[in-house]
Amino acid sequence: MPNPYLHVLRTPHALPMVLAAFIGRLPLSMIGLGSVLLVQSETGSYGLGGAVAAVGAVATAISGPFIGRLADTHAQRRVLLGVLAIFVVSGVGFLFSVRADWPLWSVFLTAALAGASIPPVSSMIRVRWTHLLRGTPRLPTALAMESVVDEFVFIVGPVLVTFLSTTGHTTSGVVTAFTLAAVGSLLFAAQGHTEPPPAEHEHRRGASAMRVQGLRVLFVVGAAVGAILGSLEIGLVAFADEVGARSLSGLLIAGLAAGSMLAGIGWGTVHWKVPLRHRLVAALAVLTVLTVPLALISSYWVMLPVVVLAGIAVSPSLISAFTLAEVLVPRSAVTEAFTWIGTALALGVAVGASAAGKIVDSVGANASFLVATVAAGLAAIAVAFGQRCLHVPAEHAATAALAR
Repeated sequence: MPNPYLHVLRTPHALPMVLAAFIGRLPLSMIGLGSVLLVQSETGSYGLGGAVAAVGAVATAISGPFIGRLADTHAQRRVLLGVLAIFVVSGVGFLFSVRADWPLWSVFLTAALAGASIPPVSSMIRVRWTHLLRGTPRLPTALAMESVVDEFVFIVGPVLVTFLSTTGHTTSGVVTAFTLAAVGSLLFAAQGHTEPPPAEHEHRRGASAMRVQGLRVLFVVGAAVGAILGSLEIGLVAFADEVGARSLSGLLIAGLAAGSMLAGIGWGTVHWKVPLRHRLVAALAVLTVLTVPLALISSYWVMLPVVVLAGIAVSPSLISAFTLAEVLVPRSAVTEAFTWIGTALALGVAVGASAAGKIVDSVGANASFLVATVAAGLAAIAVAFGQRCLHVPAEHAATAALAR
């Protein structure tokens, strides 16, 4: 059987789109951690660093659906370029506010503005795949591939930003992240062949995608996965610091993403017979169990393989959520639906990072990992009780046949 991922990448104009999106989304795994490292180096507090990162993530969560609805209505390129301009200006302001010892409120304000205007390349490319491959058996593979790329981003990004922030100037990591976001977004906006047409009249008359009950359940899943990633990002950095391996903290985060990426690659190549909503419950249950040992480990080199193992259920959870969202909401609201899940992820990251930062400062790094366990367990319960809402409509024949 030919490689399904190569089959997807042979779609006309797909490869330049994927490469541009990779560059554009790389900062997603760098800005939050880079901000934590920058603020911590200036103030000595992981709690404050986590709070700043959390404010940026909350702002991303609030603005995400609004940006997605604008993209559905007015086309991606126009919206993306406008958002990017705000992001660049606010990002520069954030750097100056931290380094120049401006009032603390200015640090939070500029972090919020930068977070609110992070270019939503990850959601937009999923919509482009939906536009290109809707109704074909290649679409679930393409969405799985995007989750794999997300995980690869979280392998490369944390290692890069940690290396830059801890071995060079403390602003190097954040500056690099802002630069990549600008370059990647511009390259992505230039990919006119794959851009879906705006659904202007249809979408303006339509209700919000969140009217769909199943999307509300998936919002909970996204928030839980975000809380897991946010808390582990802070907890793993603090853990490495506690055991005297701060410069290797990015490797722990990369290990988590590596486990998730490998699982996502396998997930996208299997023709499943188990309904997707059932697989989502199973993935979340496994994720709950695999995060428990993290709170008990005191050795860096023991933590590394355990983190890799814990990551194997992350990508399947996200793949399932995005695939279900695509078939549960009206076509004219797909961008908005994907950005709602992105919003949930950002909100979860904010809560998880903030909670983990406070626990690290007051108790220690290991205790902060329990935030991930609780989040995964609550999501599994929510999906188990929301099975009826996640039933795939029969009219989505091609995709539903693979998703169910």
